Amino acid sequence: MKKEHLNIDHVSMEFPTPTGPFLALDNVDLGIEKGEFVSLIGHSGCGKSTVLNVVAGLYQATAGGVILDGTEVNEPGPDRAVVFQNHSLLPWLTAYQNVELAVKQVFNKSKSKAEIKEWIEHNLHLVHMDHAMHKRPDEISGGMKQRVGIARALAMQPKVLLMDEPFGALDALTRAHMQESLMEIHADLGNTVIMITHDVDEAVLLSDRIIMMTNGPAATIGDILSVELPRPRNRVELSDNAAYNHYRHEVLQFLYERQRRPGEEAEAAEQADSESDEASKSLSVVKSEAA
Repeated sequence: MKKEHLNIDHVSMEFPTPTGPFLALDNVDLGIEKGEFVSLIGHSGCGKSTVLNVVAGLYQATAGGVILDGTEVNEPGPDRAVVFQNHSLLPWLTAYQNVELAVKQVFNKSKSKAEIKEWIEHNLHLVHMDHAMHKRPDEISGGMKQRVGIARALAMQPKVLLMDEPFGALDALTRAHMQESLMEIHADLGNTVIMITHDVDEAVLLSDRIIMMTNGPAATIGDILSVELPRPRNRVELSDNAAYNHYRHEVLQFLYERQRRPGEEAEAAEQADSESDEASKSLSVVKSEAA
């Protein structure tokens, strides 16, 4: 059994407001094993990003805390790298220089110039961006920018990779390619990954476990789904897989039946249809490309 190395220990989070404290998270308790891929999913406002920010050390929990390999997390650090939906690249630097900036912050004293250069190029190669390493962000596509953002995070050699809807702004085909790349990287490196997503199919395809959050305020973990699908995973083959579709149904049922917001029945039905349509589009473009 893999060693559990990240413990989100009974975390609650309050924010001050003019009308009094707002309880965003209430007693979120979760242990994550080394090398595990975990997705957080739930409606907007359910505290997914708050959980991620507490793990990143950007927020201090009002109650409880986060323990990583026996050490309490109370500030940001290179052992936890964050990839946002917005790539957050510095526009005046090339892809290589953006990654270099992070590498020098972590390894400037422990690696030689030659080793730093080799390490930067290695991480850009991991995300298939070695051919465009000397281009600036305005010279590459949205998907390529996100690849550089992931390379920058990986180059810090984090124990935990935190991803906040990293593919949410990408088109269906680019998102599918990025998901494939992320699965390859995770298989090669074995990083622990916590990813926020609104995409049910993405969560099932990528995850070892899916953490389903209840609606806020006072959001908490409503259910945990273990995805016991063998790896490597192929999205085309899984489209007709009974287990895959069962997991997908379980998440959709939680989101649109058990956690439906009052007065949102029509919106929930429309969203469920949209999820299904988007999945069909993603599958069709991948199939057509493979043909």
